[in-house]
Amino acid sequence: MLKNVILLIVGGALINNVVLNQFLGICSFLGVSREMKASASLGGAVIFVITIASAVTSLLYTYVLAPLGIDYMKTIVFILIIAALVQIVEMFLKKTSPAIYQSLGIFLPLITTNCAVLGVALTNVQNEYDFLESVLSGFGTALGFTLAIVILASIRERINEKDIPAPLRGAPIVLIAAALMSIAFMGFSGLSF
Repeated sequence: MLKNVILLIVGGALINNVVLNQFLGICSFLGVSREMKASASLGGAVIFVITIASAVTSLLYTYVLAPLGIDYMKTIVFILIIAALVQIVEMFLKKTSPAIYQSLGIFLPLITTNCAVLGVALTNVQNEYDFLESVLSGFGTALGFTLAIVILASIRERINEKDIPAPLRGAPIVLIAAALMSIAFMGFSGLSF
């Protein structure tokens, strides 16, 4: 049991990293990773949304959609669940931490359309995970997203202090850094338990 828990979390975070291996959620990954605080805040919001969305969509699919034979509606229903969760996070941050809310800007509501969130929910159903496996998979995936965005933010903060050749400034050097991170994370694919 413990081995399966560790495998789901580590697998989602490192081996099958949603951003660096599956290339989902690239928009917010590249857009918010300019500074560490905003990246960590978005990562926290994504952890909350993906974990809760994994739980809710698992229950909804298992006890409503599949028994009623309307599992073909899962994509639309999952999008609605994710949108509602993002609205809750947005209202919470706006009330409790206006500075973080402002720093995330447009990328906070874009979690709704972040394909990583929907991808996790659909993958959980496709892999026929039960409730606990869905939650653990979602949590591991969200940790992987957070890890990737925080690492890229750290790299970008250091890059901004360096003298980069003109043709590589801005997006080109960020894409090179992200590509190198992806290659580095490929090294985790050999992990086995």
